Amino acid sequence: MREIILIKNGEIALKGQNRATFEDMLIRNIRRRLKPLGEVGIRKAQSTIYIEPKGQMDLDEAVERLQKVFGIAMLERAAVVEEKDMGSIKAAAEEYLREVLGPARTFKVEAKRADKDFPLKSPEISREMGGFLLSKFQPLRVDVHAPEVTVTVEIRDFGAYIHAKRIPGAGGMPAGSSGRGLLLLSGGIDSPVAGYMLAKRGVGIHAIHFAAPPYTSERARDKVVELAAKVAEYAGPVSMCVVQFTKIQEEIRDKCPEEFFTLIMRRFMMRIACRVARHNHCDALITGESVGQVASQTMMALQCTDAVCDLPVFRPVIGMDKSEIIELARKIDTFETSILPYEDCCTVFTPRHPKTRPHLDQVEAAEGKLDVQGLIDEVMEEGLEFFKVAAEE
Repeated sequence: MREIILIKNGEIALKGQNRATFEDMLIRNIRRRLKPLGEVGIRKAQSTIYIEPKGQMDLDEAVERLQKVFGIAMLERAAVVEEKDMGSIKAAAEEYLREVLGPARTFKVEAKRADKDFPLKSPEISREMGGFLLSKFQPLRVDVHAPEVTVTVEIRDFGAYIHAKRIPGAGGMPAGSSGRGLLLLSGGIDSPVAGYMLAKRGVGIHAIHFAAPPYTSERARDKVVELAAKVAEYAGPVSMCVVQFTKIQEEIRDKCPEEFFTLIMRRFMMRIACRVARHNHCDALITGESVGQVASQTMMALQCTDAVCDLPVFRPVIGMDKSEIIELARKIDTFETSILPYEDCCTVFTPRHPKTRPHLDQVEAAEGKLDVQGLIDEVMEEGLEFFKVAAEE
């Protein structure tokens, strides 16, 4: 029996005259995610996207991949019945639904008749199909309020479709539909979650990582690339920039008061990130900061780091507890990678007693001992590595 996948989008339906643009972007993202599995035919009609394999395809894996595509609210595997008559539809339903209805106790039938030439109306289709299934699957009974299984029969212009498994999608908006953002990606738990959350809103993700060899190792760098690949499963390919940050950190260590080490380091990171973001046509920075989680993330400290930015800074986990962030990290499969015990440049030269309530004039005075622009120019000329990270296939 021929099977296809039906895609139901969520927020895209609210886009009015711009809806087609968002649907086309979603279809491109679907093709990209399914390409390793084989060729598919895709068409859209009546608020549904139809995905039909053009050869042998592992539909279980296809569904698993599609569940990570933002813009999909729900998806369903459906049997295709090309002859639109109730006899053919009933026969197909008995065969296709056996695995689902066999162990079930209650069910109901919903019908959608988009083809108005079909002789039966939706309530009549539901009654006839419901009576047929009751006769074939005993001791099944009807429960219209809280059924274990909801069987849907759709009569469309180009065929009839039978399905009974509604699979939740990732929701959100198609990746890339809301501009680009540059994610400051450390090796920790929070920043991959922040990237995921902005990608869900349609933001295309670029990433920047600050490395400090020999204080940080190649394994630490590989860990961050792996995290970027996991974010790419949802966001699409991630353009990555690795910054050689060692000299700047050593200059801060040698010339600045210890209590301001982390703040001044963060200010350098934000300055460099803004320049890299503009180079990549990004409209904002994205960080994984959460208020009060560490000394550099108090409200006064964040004011000091934002003072050097000429782009908006999005912090999607700003009000989340650590347990909430960890729960989401587990959901998107970044947690186990994030806790691998490799060095992070943010922990290099960590002050023993960091300033938690800094004033901007104090930070600027401490930073005044450095050739800020010269150090940044040197990094921008010699210390950047660009490459692209795709989802693991």
